[in-house]
Amino acid sequence: MSSAPVNLDKLPSLDELFRWFNSGKHLNRQAEPALWVELDNNLDAYKALFSALGYELRLDERGFAWFHTEEASSTTSKTTRQLALLFMMIFDTQADAGKALLRFDEWRLDTAFLHQLMEQHQSLLEAESLDLEGLKSLLDAAVRFGFAQYESGHWRLLPAVCRYLDHFEALADHHQEQARADTLYDEDTVDTDTVAETNNAQDEDET
Repeated sequence: MSSAPVNLDKLPSLDELFRWFNSGKHLNRQAEPALWVELDNNLDAYKALFSALGYELRLDERGFAWFHTEEASSTTSKTTRQLALLFMMIFDTQADAGKALLRFDEWRLDTAFLHQLMEQHQSLLEAESLDLEGLKSLLDAAVRFGFAQYESGHWRLLPAVCRYLDHFEALADHHQEQARADTLYDEDTVDTDTVAETNNAQDEDET
């Protein structure tokens, strides 16, 4: 049974949304409210149409949407990896400052903050050959991909950065579980050694 045809007349922002997503950019409810309403009101139609064209449209209820793909060019992969490093350092720096991570959209990422980030993560930045200008270029890339917005001399993170935050939290949970497993293993090993030593001592006493 075939699906009902999509009425293109009811999708006035089709061209704009396709160019937006096809460029690798995320659509954020905060930054583009009009386009977001258009997408949200006709989500099933857009999903069906883009799927027929070979694209997978995903929408996160936290307020962002994108074309999901498992493949990336070498250039995109490098940028994605460096953006992951940048966001990891930003979240780590703000966590050390006692900032609530889920309120990242309130953070003001200016030059003073970038200097602070560089002081705390000097070795990582040296390994990536990233200086202050390199960090600013990465934040500009974050703007192009819809992860951030530039406002009067500073950057602000947008909801799409949750994709990275989710990944960081999943990694942290995995490391905690692994640490607990290692601790239980060590305790079991100690208990086994203690039982063995006790049994040996009892055998010597009986002898």
